[in-house]
Amino acid sequence: MTTEQQERQDGNERSEQEQERRDEGQSEQEQELFRREELQGFRSRWEEVQAGFVDEPRESVQRADELVSDLVTKLTSGFDETRSGLEEQWNKGEEASTEDLRVALTRYRAFFNRLLKV
Repeated sequence: MTTEQQERQDGNERSEQEQERRDEGQSEQEQELFRREELQGFRSRWEEVQAGFVDEPRESVQRADELVSDLVTKLTSGFDETRSGLEEQWNKGEEASTEDLRVALTRYRAFFNRLLKV
């Protein structure tokens, strides 16, 4: 790797780190994929599944499968809602200003980074 390529890579890594810090500075509501109550509900259900394994292992595995399926469904529907909102913002055609598009791209990036943390 040449010095120029290394400098470019280092610059890209610094930019990504700076952007992550900015994304982390967004409101907690924008950062969280699930509301606090939803997370508690999923965790409580998991604890019940795990606790029931000793007495009913097969049923516990079936319940775990259902729980994971519910979680994925919730995540997918949340993504669809977020994506629809973002698409609505940038899909204004000729009316979309560069600033509107910049904000949309920033929101996509933040959402993308949240999904990578899952």
